Amino acid sequence: MKVVVLSVLAASALALAGCGGGDGGGSEIALSGYSGDGAVSSAAPVSQGVTPAGDGITVVGTGTADVVPDIADWSFGVNSQAATASDALAANASAMNAVISALKDAGIAKGDLQTTQVSLYPMTADDGRTITGYSASSTVTATVRKLGEAGKVVDAAVRAGANDVYGPNLRPSDTDAQYREAVDKAFDDARAHAEAIAEKAGVSLGAPVAIVEGGGYTPGPVMYDRATAVGAAEIAPVEPGKQQVSASLTVTFAIATGA
Repeated sequence: MKVVVLSVLAASALALAGCGGGDGGGSEIALSGYSGDGAVSSAAPVSQGVTPAGDGITVVGTGTADVVPDIADWSFGVNSQAATASDALAANASAMNAVISALKDAGIAKGDLQTTQVSLYPMTADDGRTITGYSASSTVTATVRKLGEAGKVVDAAVRAGANDVYGPNLRPSDTDAQYREAVDKAFDDARAHAEAIAEKAGVSLGAPVAIVEGGGYTPGPVMYDRATAVGAAEIAPVEPGKQQVSASLTVTFAIATGA
């Protein structure tokens, strides 16, 4: 959580004019936070007519901004069976290498390929105890950065031997600009709430004295759809739609007590 605090701390000042006491009639100033040992807490002069932060109006504002997903993740799985565990793993590795090679040929960069699952388990007879062979499976996830090429990528993987296809997992590649827009809207929303409260209470709203970022929401990936691939892939066009980025701010506004 990010915290931004704009402190308006009151420094109590008392000027005492003396006409005696042997010190030449000097003046004293008492500072808030004085500890008696010469240490003085950090303080800033209070703007005339503004109350300390603790006496303000605290509200929560929220804002959102639309973002269009521009990349998609697809996962491709391969299942292999053999009489022994080592043969099943070897067959699966060979099949997955073929899929990965096909994905690279289809334009997927090496950095956009990630192995996400490898498994091996025994197959048993009807009695549940006798092992009849082994099944190995593995999955690789490919990030497609041009949505229009999704069909070509899926088709290449299926033709190379992928027999499980998951996707698309749509997400935006960058949300920085949209999050800044959402923060702006969240602050405006907070000020509108505070102004409404101040009007109802018959007071005037001052400057913000504390702002706490409550965290934002960046849209997560869309749930995978699973399809078992049998032949060459034919997929529907990928429509990205829209997702929302949101932000939340807790803002404390001072109460202005004078012009």
